[in-house]
Amino acid sequence: MSTTTQRPQPPGDNECCEGGCSPCVWDRYYDELRDWQAQQAVIKAKEAAEKDEDETAK
Repeated sequence: MSTTTQRPQPPGDNECCEGGCSPCVWDRYYDELRDWQAQQAVIKAKEAAEKDEDETAK
């Protein structure tokens, strides 16, 4: 079973003021993107393990 979450969307053209904010909207975006990528890796690993178990059971 596949569980997917939506990939984070980058900030819009006018969302960053380029004023050096900390955290910047881009910092938050990249943090969310890293978290999403890690979550996707876990999901894919679980799906691969389930597939291996299914093939072994045959």
